[in-house]
Amino acid sequence: MRKLAERVGNELPIPIYCYEYAAFSENRRNLASVRVGEYEALKEKLAKPEWKPDFGKAEFNPRAGATAIGARDFLVAYNINLNTTSTRRANAIAFDVRERGRVKREGNPLTGPVVKDDKGNPVYIPGTLKSVKGIGWFIEEYGVAQISMNLTNLNDTPVHVAFDEVCNKANERGIRVTGSELVGLIPLKAMLDAGRYFLRKQERSTGVSDAELIRIAIKSMGLDELKPFNPRERIIEYAIGDRSTKKLVDMTVTDFVFETASESPAPGGGSVSAAVGAMGAALATMVANLSSHKRGWDDRWEEFSEWAEKGKACHDQLLALIDQDTDAFNAIMAAFGLPKGNEAEQAARQQAIEQATKDAINIPFRVMEVAFESMEVIKAMAEIGNPNSVSDAGVGALCARTAVMGAFLNVKINSADLKDKAFVEDVLARGNALQQQANELEAEIIRIVEEKM
Repeated sequence: MRKLAERVGNELPIPIYCYEYAAFSENRRNLASVRVGEYEALKEKLAKPEWKPDFGKAEFNPRAGATAIGARDFLVAYNINLNTTSTRRANAIAFDVRERGRVKREGNPLTGPVVKDDKGNPVYIPGTLKSVKGIGWFIEEYGVAQISMNLTNLNDTPVHVAFDEVCNKANERGIRVTGSELVGLIPLKAMLDAGRYFLRKQERSTGVSDAELIRIAIKSMGLDELKPFNPRERIIEYAIGDRSTKKLVDMTVTDFVFETASESPAPGGGSVSAAVGAMGAALATMVANLSSHKRGWDDRWEEFSEWAEKGKACHDQLLALIDQDTDAFNAIMAAFGLPKGNEAEQAARQQAIEQATKDAINIPFRVMEVAFESMEVIKAMAEIGNPNSVSDAGVGALCARTAVMGAFLNVKINSADLKDKAFVEDVLARGNALQQQANELEAEIIRIVEEKM
């Protein structure tokens, strides 16, 4: 961003100020500080040495003004709804929580003289939330007052922390929060973190699907109070995701089976192995979630929640590998279809085939690794999980071993024609060792399951 700022300053007659992560000094990090005085005070501001532009000339351009260029964390515009129409009370809550806080006064905190520092600037009492800007206002369309906030760094103050803190401050003033409103888009991680946060408050397992975490976040923060909240439109990753190509993981089970059974060579054994592995990891996650919510085991909810999180991480990775394996096969076919009319084209084609083949080996090998990782969760659930679900842990073990062995068959068949024999020798050696470990662990888990039934 500094390079861009430098180019703009050099090529255009515009004073440039760098802010946030691009700032050269701490007093210019906050965009609000850079913008103090706005356009009307810019001419006077440019004359002061301390406000010399980072790039460009310190000359007032009446047509263009000045430009601020910076790199910053994702900003979330977020409004919290109150059961009041009072803008003054909404502002009071906003001043309680926003980082800047409120002006300090002598005597009466509302009407007393403003306290000033040695330079004559107002002294502020900081609010409770870092990297938060906020103000109270009345929304005539909905007939309610809101706390309108900009969360400028979600690492400092996540959206769920802002929501809960406003609830606390509102309660202190006899006001209730009724819901909230997202303006624009929000990162997926922010919604998932919020879902986990509210589940933990309920002492419930957090090892549930992303869709469930998002649903919990929406309901807990009342994001659908004023209008419907559609995750596909409001969460960045979903809104910009490529929907032009239908993914295997988006199919129904019936459609996936029929697609596998069709004349097309993909999806094949690799994708099916990943799918079987995902089901095995999902069974382990299910047992963990059931155990977390079992009557009489309330003091163990967090223990099983952690196991559920591990299981979910495995089945999420394996689900992604279902399509990745088919994509890898298609990449090999595409490489074989490259032109080979001359020596240069032949060399490029052979190189593309070699690389695509390595990818088609690495992906099923990753299926082996993740499926084997899931067996740690499966074994734990067979040993300490809800005894009524021990058979499910057993089926999970069978699925995981099948995924390891099935994926290894794909590793071996795709290795047959690879010219890099050192690569082949290494991956086959590691694959054999992993397969043996999976077989041994599966036998151990089945023995535990049989003893408990």
